[in-house]
Amino acid sequence: MTNNNVKEPLLSGSLNETQKAKRLLNKRRLHRSRSAPNTDLVPSETQCKETTHPKTSIFQNLHPNYKRVAIYLAVYLGVGALIFFLVRDQIKGTKTDGILDALYFTIVTMTTVGYGDLVPDSHLTKLLACAFVFSGMALIGLTVSKAADYLVEKQELLLVKAMHVHQKVDSTGILRELETNKTRYKLFVVFFLLLVLFTAGTIFLVTVEKLDVIDAFYCVCSTITTLGYGDKSFSTQAGRIFAVFWILTGTITLAQFFLYIAELNTEIRQKELVKWVLTRKVTNLDLEAADLDEDGTVGAAEFVIYKLKEMGKISQEDISLVMQEFEQLDVDDSGTLSPSDITLAHST
Repeated sequence: MTNNNVKEPLLSGSLNETQKAKRLLNKRRLHRSRSAPNTDLVPSETQCKETTHPKTSIFQNLHPNYKRVAIYLAVYLGVGALIFFLVRDQIKGTKTDGILDALYFTIVTMTTVGYGDLVPDSHLTKLLACAFVFSGMALIGLTVSKAADYLVEKQELLLVKAMHVHQKVDSTGILRELETNKTRYKLFVVFFLLLVLFTAGTIFLVTVEKLDVIDAFYCVCSTITTLGYGDKSFSTQAGRIFAVFWILTGTITLAQFFLYIAELNTEIRQKELVKWVLTRKVTNLDLEAADLDEDGTVGAAEFVIYKLKEMGKISQEDISLVMQEFEQLDVDDSGTLSPSDITLAHST
């Protein structure tokens, strides 16, 4: 008898697809694949550094993007400093040293701080500033932030170890804890770095630039947020040397801080959804929706797939793509994969 109120199955698809999936998945217990490692047991980047290839350079083995980021940044700053040094007579404002001012102007332009203490004073320099501000923003958004993210990750293990210093937690437990609360620890590390940068910038402006504490803190805030009013800035040679490193680090760190806040918020919402899915009572309608071939019973694999889709972990498109690959490998159409199927599939 047809029930018009029956919940429509989440795993919709052709009957042929569902029958093949049923033959593959039903009447089995779910075990971790011996060839596809469990993500909980996959060595993290830090663990790889400690346990494999100990003599290999970090830049060569762990994070190849980091080396590229350093190269891109060095090229950008070098080219910018050279160009603005050559047109230094067409830039007006408070000047100290030619090459230092050029590098400082490049950093201020790149990070969009724009104090106004050095400004383009010709059509050529204005066009160059426009080109460098857009290319600089792209460089920060696409590459430099990856370097900041990488550097933060290097400190995560130290943070977790410090939090468990009085507890007997082995390396596996620490890595599992790190993976579980990865975004939260990143946020803690970046927040700590921000405090250090705020403190260092304020102290430097007070001692070297001779600003009072309020003006120094005001300048720090307007700089790191790239607000850059320009009424307070780095005007001495020593100040601009400090600013070259501090401005770039501070603006990127603040951007990462807000990024991790957004990631953590998304992660919390996802965990709440997972908790709701796992704790709510399973009804007959759920069983009907999870039943792939509508035979009245639901196997363990069917139930897992149904729950994962309900959690938003997978989609119908994901399932269809996996089933498509399975059908290509299942040469004899038996509904199961064997070494002979794999051999035949690769040979054809």
